[in-house]
Amino acid sequence: MRAAATLGVIALLAGCASTPPPAERDGPPLRVPPDLHRTPDAQPRIEPVRAGGPNKPYEALGRRYVPFTDDRPLTETGGASWYGRKFHGRPTSSGEPYNMFAMTAAHRTMPIPSYARVRNPANGREIVVRINDRGPFVDGRVIDLSYVAALRLGVLNGVAPVQVRRLTAAEIRSMQASAERARELLDP
Repeated sequence: MRAAATLGVIALLAGCASTPPPAERDGPPLRVPPDLHRTPDAQPRIEPVRAGGPNKPYEALGRRYVPFTDDRPLTETGGASWYGRKFHGRPTSSGEPYNMFAMTAAHRTMPIPSYARVRNPANGREIVVRINDRGPFVDGRVIDLSYVAALRLGVLNGVAPVQVRRLTAAEIRSMQASAERARELLDP
């Protein structure tokens, strides 16, 4: 009797283990770290851009995209969405694991890596993100933000209009020189 009961429990547990988990939904973190709204912007730096890898032409949802690899400026206006815990820890197009608490974003054609300034015209907030992934692949959307970037920009309630401007190498060098001058003034 005891052996039959044990076999029954084992069969029940085996049946549970083979049942697929419910479809994973994206969303905010289960626990929001304290002071997440104080996460600093990505710190732009000059990084090499490879012609291949994440910058080679690709197809998504039946459309072909050709990322550019030169240092051209790019300005776009359109919708911003965000992605969270469903993708947290999974590889991005750059090969880095996605971190929903890092100031990163996805763009269809900017070189990977790139940096962009994103502005929410509804509230005037601006952030700087590092482009390390591809997307969004929905008409009308120009950028997918990490959870923390969307939080800082004030766009967690769905798709929101934004202005996106890629930072060129000249702009990054200028920003670095300004930061260095400010440090020298504070610490002679």
